[in-house]
Amino acid sequence: MTVILHLSDTHFGTEEGPVVAAVQALVRQERPTAVIWSGDITQRARRAQFAAAGAFRDSLAVDHVLTLPGNHDIPLYNVAARLFAPYRGYSRVFGHDLEPELEFADVLVIGVNTTRPERHKDGEVSPRQIKRVSDRLRSARREQLRIVVTHQPACVTRPQDEKDRLHGGEEAVQAWSRAGADLVLGGHIHLPYVSDVCARAKGAPRTMYCVQAGTAFSHRVRHNTPNSVNLIRWSTPSPGEPRSCKVERWDYDLADNRFEMTHPYELKLGE
Repeated sequence: MTVILHLSDTHFGTEEGPVVAAVQALVRQERPTAVIWSGDITQRARRAQFAAAGAFRDSLAVDHVLTLPGNHDIPLYNVAARLFAPYRGYSRVFGHDLEPELEFADVLVIGVNTTRPERHKDGEVSPRQIKRVSDRLRSARREQLRIVVTHQPACVTRPQDEKDRLHGGEEAVQAWSRAGADLVLGGHIHLPYVSDVCARAKGAPRTMYCVQAGTAFSHRVRHNTPNSVNLIRWSTPSPGEPRSCKVERWDYDLADNRFEMTHPYELKLGE
């Protein structure tokens, strides 16, 4: 079984030390194959915050870590840096590839940089990005779990969150559903949920789910939800066996000072 830890919106600079330690303990307990970190790594894109984030990544001792920048990982107050070198701080620690991929025999993960310095906090996915991801998905094999990662949510469950939805998100989920994506992971709004895209997006003919993570360990919790992360478990189906995967939401329990599984999902996938 391949196990993937999905965390988001760590906002280094606002992190809670005991919760950071609890994430590290969860990693030692579950021993994930890979970590997906879907943006807003830092609070204000400062050198010390990126350095702390890099030290945290190294402390996990997980061989495969896919990271994406979020809107908070672009300088806000340094206008010159925002305009002319928005990803300098991020790239210094996490590399220059802003749309990384992970591929194993049984999993394909495609990162999409949805940040736009000129849009402030809003995100966008361009027609070119939609096509690139769709083409890549079509090359995946049946035995691979196909995951797309953005920062801003590709779909939302509440009308009041529509303003925070990815610009181009509707077109993206339709195209990626047709191309064979199973899961679209995101963060940004600090609201964890699992949503069936077919139930919400017109023209999405194939089963696909949006899986959102809350804030992993920042004190900036919202919507009466605690710090949370997701674990994804995938086993390659035998020939003729239906495709399905497990997604687990793990919430931080303040009383026990640890993460505990609170919302398990068994997701039936398309072919």
